[in-house]
Amino acid sequence: MLKNIAIKNFALIDNLTLELSKGLNIFTGETGAGKSIVIEALSFVLGARGDSGLIKQGANKMEVSAAFEGVVWPQNIKQKYNLGSILNLYRSLDLHGKNTVKVNGKNYSVQALNEIGNSLIDFHGQHEHQKLFNSAEHLTLLDNYAKNEKLLKETEEVYKEYQILKAKADAAKMSEEEKARLLDLYSYQLKEIKDANLKQGEEEEINEKLPSLKYAGHLKESAKDLCDLLDSEGAACERLNKAAQILEDMAQTDKSLEDLAKELAQTANSAQEITSALVDYAETLDIDPQVLDNLLSRQEEIKKIKQKYGPTLEDVFNKQTELENKLNALQNAEENIQTLNKALEKQAQKLISCSEGLRSQRRKAAKLLSEQVVKEIKPLGFSEVRFEAALEPLDFPGPKGFDKAEFLFSANAGQSLRPLRNIASGGEISRLMLGLKVLLAGDVQTMIFDEVDTGISGNTAKLVGKSLAKLAKNRQVLCVTHLAQVAAFANKHLRVEKFAKQGKTAISVLALEDKDKALEIARMIGSTDANSAGFKHACELLKEANNA
Repeated sequence: MLKNIAIKNFALIDNLTLELSKGLNIFTGETGAGKSIVIEALSFVLGARGDSGLIKQGANKMEVSAAFEGVVWPQNIKQKYNLGSILNLYRSLDLHGKNTVKVNGKNYSVQALNEIGNSLIDFHGQHEHQKLFNSAEHLTLLDNYAKNEKLLKETEEVYKEYQILKAKADAAKMSEEEKARLLDLYSYQLKEIKDANLKQGEEEEINEKLPSLKYAGHLKESAKDLCDLLDSEGAACERLNKAAQILEDMAQTDKSLEDLAKELAQTANSAQEITSALVDYAETLDIDPQVLDNLLSRQEEIKKIKQKYGPTLEDVFNKQTELENKLNALQNAEENIQTLNKALEKQAQKLISCSEGLRSQRRKAAKLLSEQVVKEIKPLGFSEVRFEAALEPLDFPGPKGFDKAEFLFSANAGQSLRPLRNIASGGEISRLMLGLKVLLAGDVQTMIFDEVDTGISGNTAKLVGKSLAKLAKNRQVLCVTHLAQVAAFANKHLRVEKFAKQGKTAISVLALEDKDKALEIARMIGSTDANSAGFKHACELLKEANNA
């Protein structure tokens, strides 16, 4: 469970610490108040891509830390990182794009942080909607539901061995001239990839560093110009100090001016502090141009390699392995063709056997998932809903067996089942995604929903709130919502506000008590008066939610 999160200099947040609770934690606030910034900060500390453009103006770096307790780890993560039930995460990103990551006080890479973070929290936002529209993701979701990890891994290993044997068998049948041609080609391609000396996570690191390096000169000049405007002779700081002194003298005569005098003195001090911070900031921008040139050159080199062997770096690494296998097959092509063919046939039967085992598991899981999805989402305003996890066979098994999966959906009577990408209603896909999340959550202890209530209202919104509350009985749920009917189910209600402070925009988050909850829900309905019908309706919503 996420116990607390501390955020510093992140977007519009100066310095904010949030205590979270078990059950349903609801974030509300006016449109544009910054509700999703807290979720972005949490995503950042869990290993999502960082953007130095989110560093609060005037700061040198942004920092986020998060504390978890009672963590139950997947076995592979627990063994790989030797983690216990208490976890403290810290991540910072400076203007040069440099990340600092600590897990329980020890230095880690962003890539490791991301792997750990994915085991801790399940995020759901608009991106997840898009993933659900992609039928290529459906087989993975079905396998996760069926807990096919072990059988999948076995099938992938058998398939890899099948590919190696097939390459050897194909090589043994080639002419000497063709072998020589392919040896030259594969050797050249493999050398080109190896000479690039690619590293996991390198591309992301370059993309994070480049923006601040590219504009270092412009930023430094702007910072110097600001310092001149603020602190040169006769400039803002000097004038503010003189004005503060005059007002202080006046306040000694007229006590009614004391508060104004203090406020002006604080403004003068703030201007001086900002100037000092800008001087420090400008000094951090003394960057060797060669560093930028090297990064740009490296980025271009990676881009060319990806264009030839990609489109992604992961594809390039897979290509390297493939080329090594092909070269090995060609260099050892003198093996007996008959022996190879027998071994290949045996491996093909093993692959088919593994794939049939997967298919059997998937068919059972698809039937059960289809039934459970209907049962889960029917109470969300779908009286005639149908859902089917459909399986289609491939001609020959691949690394994931010989099945293709696609989720089909129909919300209304008389309407045929259709692929999810053909669902036009945002409200329908939001409710379907919620139902799937409930069923596919697995052992993850904390779930986050950012605007899960898109496209819904009225009684349907109340049903979604009830579903979230049900989900939160066995795990921690964080939800950003704009609907009063959903907010009423909160175990902990947090209101996000945007305000001006000394000429700057900032964000605060306030945990609400019972009466304040009712007032906030009334505001969401459209009323700000505690004596209004809207306030009474808010109290009724809270009472209904408590009795649900």
